[in-house]
Amino acid sequence: MSAGRSRFSTTTRLKVLGEQAAERVYRAQNRRLRRPPRRSRLTGRAAVLALVVCSLMVALAYPLRQYISQRSDIGDQRRQAEQAQQRVEELRDEKARWQDEAYVEQQARRHLHYVRPGEVGFTLPDVGGSEPDDRRHRDRSGANRPWYDNLWDGVDRADEPR
Repeated sequence: MSAGRSRFSTTTRLKVLGEQAAERVYRAQNRRLRRPPRRSRLTGRAAVLALVVCSLMVALAYPLRQYISQRSDIGDQRRQAEQAQQRVEELRDEKARWQDEAYVEQQARRHLHYVRPGEVGFTLPDVGGSEPDDRRHRDRSGANRPWYDNLWDGVDRADEPR
């Protein structure tokens, strides 16, 4: 065996080792160069899936907006129905009050200045604090004034020259 080993000189062995090392480096470089390029993570299937998802989002956006808008409208309609129901109840209560003779008489005395036979009615001029609050805050347009004030204003205007 020693004869087989000595058959090659040190220089020859170093040369062979150098060639082997160069060959390994060359192969490594070729492997790196021949390696297939790294594929991107976005494959054709993923792109189609993304396109389908985007299409669905666009297709569902308008109906979803309509749905939300209609839910809001339904809520508004329910509130209006509740308010109308409350108003109906108030009007029923008022109608029931108007069935009472004492209430009718009270309203006639208050708004129309009715008096019973034998009673004496007084109408006072506007004095700062003597009027009830609801009458004091009303504006003095024709619709909110007593009928006799409108009548006298009409008579006064008829006498004025044009």
